[in-house]
Amino acid sequence: MGIFSFFSKEKKETLDKGLQKTKESVFSKIARAIAGKSKVDDEVLDNLEEVLITSDVGVDTTLKIIRRIEERVQRDKYVDTAELNRILREEIAALLAENQQNESSLDFESPLPAKPYVILVVGVNGVGKTTTIGKLAHQYKSAGKKVMLGAADTFRAAAVEQLEIWGGRVGVPVVKQKMGADPASVAYDTISSAAANDVDVVIIDTAGRLHNKVGLMNELTKIKNVMKKVVPHAPDEVLLVLDGSTGQNAFEQAKQFTLATDVSALAITKLDGTAKGGVVIGVSDQFRIPVKYIGLGEKMEDLQVFRKEDFVDSLFGNATS
Repeated sequence: MGIFSFFSKEKKETLDKGLQKTKESVFSKIARAIAGKSKVDDEVLDNLEEVLITSDVGVDTTLKIIRRIEERVQRDKYVDTAELNRILREEIAALLAENQQNESSLDFESPLPAKPYVILVVGVNGVGKTTTIGKLAHQYKSAGKKVMLGAADTFRAAAVEQLEIWGGRVGVPVVKQKMGADPASVAYDTISSAAANDVDVVIIDTAGRLHNKVGLMNELTKIKNVMKKVVPHAPDEVLLVLDGSTGQNAFEQAKQFTLATDVSALAITKLDGTAKGGVVIGVSDQFRIPVKYIGLGEKMEDLQVFRKEDFVDSLFGNATS
């Protein structure tokens, strides 16, 4: 019990540190928004709206949060500005709860619903896609799972090389073909090899190009169809990787990829180096897709399973108005 609580505490500290810039930015803005005010009125709500929008929560999600706070103010008649952080925390937690899956099944140690469990990873170049794959492989392997990677981004030699480096670092095999090969063929080989070698988890990289939606849709559909010939349930998960430090650009990437394929989970990376952590709230709400992982640093262990309560605690915990 002691060792698990230690690691749990260590992960919480990593989360707190990773969200520190966002927390400081949000609360300094809130402090200015309520300066000189004793109760939450229209002016405070207008200022709070601006705080959330400039914190990359997104316009639609911000308006939803403001509406909820307005309803509470009207119901309670008088709401002290000192209560604003608590109310904001509660409403954001409620919003995240609406879009998150059962967290008890998310641990890397948890039994997998299928074997091999196939994860198809999508996202534009530069968001930390290959790094996320490497960290996922490490986490699953550390949890006792047998892992295999597929290098289906055959359009960039650097992408294949980077995946091979991660495979070597983690100690898991990487299936690849020559540059320019059909990505679906690589996916087929990977799934076939995984099925033959009793692999638990297959993670397949795809090209990080945001070309026209039709081309992207056709490519990803072909990969999925080919995989199903070997493992009918594949892919079990389509994981979209977004760079949290890009703020509103992450919304546009999510829009394009959700139009092109059935994204079932999100990984939001690079939250440790930015004050744009609010994007986690907005993307989760707007696209109704659960945030499954968040990236909080360079170490392999710094990719964490996203837990909404811990996230809200780190963002609002020990904060005063």
